Amino acid sequence: MTMKRGVSLYSYQQSQFFKELDLEAQIREVGQNLGGATGIELIDEMSLHYPDPGPEFLARWHHWMDEYGTRPVAMDVGMDVLQFRDHVMTHRECADRLIHDIRLAKSLGFGIVRTLSVVPIDIMEMALPIAEELDIRLGKEIHQPMRLEGQQVAEIIELADRTGSSHLGIVPDLGIFQFKLSQAQLAWFGRRGAQQSAQDASVELALGIRDGSAPFDHTGLFAHTAGNLRSDFARYLSSGTAPADELSAFEGVKTWTDERVDAPGAIDYTVVAEALMFSHTSADRLRELAPYVTHVHGKFNHMSEVPGRPGQYHDDAIDYPAAIGALKAGGFDGYVNSEYEGQRYWQDRTVDDLQSEVEQVRRHQEMLTRLIAA
Repeated sequence: MTMKRGVSLYSYQQSQFFKELDLEAQIREVGQNLGGATGIELIDEMSLHYPDPGPEFLARWHHWMDEYGTRPVAMDVGMDVLQFRDHVMTHRECADRLIHDIRLAKSLGFGIVRTLSVVPIDIMEMALPIAEELDIRLGKEIHQPMRLEGQQVAEIIELADRTGSSHLGIVPDLGIFQFKLSQAQLAWFGRRGAQQSAQDASVELALGIRDGSAPFDHTGLFAHTAGNLRSDFARYLSSGTAPADELSAFEGVKTWTDERVDAPGAIDYTVVAEALMFSHTSADRLRELAPYVTHVHGKFNHMSEVPGRPGQYHDDAIDYPAAIGALKAGGFDGYVNSEYEGQRYWQDRTVDDLQSEVEQVRRHQEMLTRLIAA
């Protein structure tokens, strides 16, 4: 058995917004133009008339799968805990919503439901009996700056082992193997006013953290989401205060920037602070956890040509060779689904300047094909 390739339709969000690709066209692109990629992953509220797409849509959906030779792999679900407006949903209400989503996924032929990384473990446990009954695997996404060595993974493994269930697992987002800002991200910060010296300082700090030479400890940040870290750092810049487990790292970023950037502004500190957002997780740990992996989010922000190798591409900020190698060594034979998120770093430009999502995914699939076959 070998790993299989697919696409998260989240990759085509910009094309959907501009009405360049509807859902059928997205599926057709995967089935006809990606050299053997067959897997389809989608976000329910992006691609479906959620929460009930209706019988006519179900019939069209299954027809598309047959017509284009594709397979439903994973349905990604959210959890809007404020949807009732008059109260925050209880864990029981959240579990009931997840159970609804499991049933919806089953009707569409999906074998996996991906939950967000912040979904409490007891909610997944409450929904587990229905998942087992319907033969749906629940996979919790592990997203940077979280790590495979963290609590979010440990609690999933503990529950799977305690219950003996094969219907629980993790969804590694390969952004956890990012080690510096991508070309697209750096350019975006530059257009917002970040000095070149600040961009260079960000890359230098990120590489220093990676090789252990950074002058401060950042390990207390692994328990936080990137969104929370960014908002906490913005408050630190304005107030000088931060949570205790974040303060020393934030102070370290400020000192690092002051030493390398002339008259730094807020945007300069911010781009340097992005060096804190990387997981620095272990490829060997991914190999060990391969039996618990439901499928993989092949995150990427920008595919550029490999120097000296025309027609071959890579994201030079994410260590794909290590990640794919670890999955192969661990015996993983499920789907790696392209998940392009770099479009957001071009949306401050005109329409003519936007990156082609279709081309970016095609380049990513070239890389996956090559690495899986190596």
